[in-house]
Amino acid sequence: MSRFLNVLRSWLVMVSVIAAGNTLQSFRDHGFLSEKLYTASPGLVNGLQARTFGVWTLLSSVIRCLCAIDIRNRTLYHITLFTFFLALAHFLSEVFIYHTAALTIGVMAPLMVASFSIMGMLIGLQYLEVEALSQNKKKN
Repeated sequence: MSRFLNVLRSWLVMVSVIAAGNTLQSFRDHGFLSEKLYTASPGLVNGLQARTFGVWTLLSSVIRCLCAIDIRNRTLYHITLFTFFLALAHFLSEVFIYHTAALTIGVMAPLMVASFSIMGMLIGLQYLEVEALSQNKKKN
């Protein structure tokens, strides 16, 4: 396995662990979301919305961790990549369409993580392709 894919796997584990922590925070105190993310409309954040956000974040965390474990699984890889596109679209829409979030550090951090992860995973696809071609040549 290439060095890049090993770094990507470590990145996915780190992002997964951070997401698990955010999940716990969302279930423990819904004020976390109104203070860190949805600062433009904190009155819209309630316990139900925080728990829904927590479940979504937990699902993303599990998917990303599983991808780090089995990075050669193409379906799982693409689903993981999609979780980052989904997160990027969510936070951008909350800032620019719904105006429930402002561009604070609390929003910029997930935007940057999603963007870097998308770039890394798109580059990783190339490494996986080269690896697959190399294995096919060895078989023939």
